[in-house]
Amino acid sequence: MLEYILNKVKGGFKMDPINKDTLRELVNQLSLDFFHKPFMHEVRFNHRLRSTGGRYLPFHKVIELNPKYVVEMERQEFIGIIKHELVHYHLHIEGKDFGHRDKEFKELLKKTGSPRHCKPLPSTIKKYKHVYICKKCDIIYKRVRRINLEKYRCGKCRGKITSSE
Repeated sequence: MLEYILNKVKGGFKMDPINKDTLRELVNQLSLDFFHKPFMHEVRFNHRLRSTGGRYLPFHKVIELNPKYVVEMERQEFIGIIKHELVHYHLHIEGKDFGHRDKEFKELLKKTGSPRHCKPLPSTIKKYKHVYICKKCDIIYKRVRRINLEKYRCGKCRGKITSSE
């Protein structure tokens, strides 16, 4: 059933973030496959999420997912994020501790093969434009913005810094 849902999506796994029905089906099927329990509440995309793949809101029993992970990352990464949030959801529904540090949470993550953290989005990884090297200790400094080489020294040995470009 899971493969059917994933194949239903156009172009492999490039999912339209607006299609709530397909997302709901996918989350429910993953819940049945890995937790043997149905997902009974709401799941939605949240375009405001920037630094996380998803989150579980216990008060509303809602799973919010970052739509950028559908577009920029591979299918397995997005499925891993859903499984991670489902771990929070099912532990909360059962009345157990569902925080990241809790023993039950870590055990259920291992049991279901869910990731503890998601990989950073390629669009958010900083691209360093400038690389500087200390003449004394050869430590490398990567910077997005240019620095004044007359004003700054190495933080480790106080040596002179040069540009590697």
